[in-house]
Amino acid sequence: MAIVYVVWGSTYLGIRIVVETIPPFLSAGARFITAGLLLTALVAWRQGPAALKVTRAQLGSAVLVGLLLLLGGNALVVLAETSVPSGLAALLIAAVPMWVVLLRAGSGDRPSPRTLGGVLLGVAGLAVLTVPGISGSVRLSGVLLVLGASGLWSMGSFSASKLPMPANPFTASAYEMVAGGLGALLVGLVRGEQRGLDLAAVSTRSWVALGALVLIGSLVAFTAYAWLLQSAPLSLVATYAYVNPVVAVLLGALILDEALTWPILAGGTIVVAAVGVIVSTERKQ
Repeated sequence: MAIVYVVWGSTYLGIRIVVETIPPFLSAGARFITAGLLLTALVAWRQGPAALKVTRAQLGSAVLVGLLLLLGGNALVVLAETSVPSGLAALLIAAVPMWVVLLRAGSGDRPSPRTLGGVLLGVAGLAVLTVPGISGSVRLSGVLLVLGASGLWSMGSFSASKLPMPANPFTASAYEMVAGGLGALLVGLVRGEQRGLDLAAVSTRSWVALGALVLIGSLVAFTAYAWLLQSAPLSLVATYAYVNPVVAVLLGALILDEALTWPILAGGTIVVAAVGVIVSTERKQ
């Protein structure tokens, strides 16, 4: 949980630096394919090639979850951060536990009135956070992309607890990253991101940030998240959503001089409070 709390909060900063000079989907594809292959090799080395064996159903589940989490949930954030500040993106993603509650309700679970109150409070916070997009200070399309990404990430997290996943969480994480990375790479090629790409023009800080995202953000933090999804209550895992934004907003302001406007401060406070209400209520049940 400590890794997911702190490290993932810093990935929004890393993504913002990467997309300064590297196309979004190609950078996401390179990140996750590299991390996935490294993790595959690590699992085979430490636990033997047999640890990578999965059934067809388990492989299909890992691929689906990987596409939802990494192509839908992460790569869309990368695209959005070409026009949306990293701190604002993190605050919008903090709504993930709200969507998880709605998905659970759709599957027959009946959330408590307090949980539903937290969801409504969070919706109000998201409305405030969209003000920068409506006012034109950031692109509204970028804000909507992040909201869509949070919904897809929620679907992936919810599905991982319901589908027949590989028993070894590190194997599951490796297949998810390779699948999500290949999906992002394919989308990048279809969008034509390779045209005009000059690797010599990529800045040193973008390369460093991409390397950090591969080794720390993906290999370490995403693997920790995948393990938690199979080993800890989803309500506990979801608590990362109100720690990550605080880390991301502070880093964005300190390192990238991102403005802390009143919609970001007010809306962020409301969303984090709403997530706190939801998670604290769910953990008591």
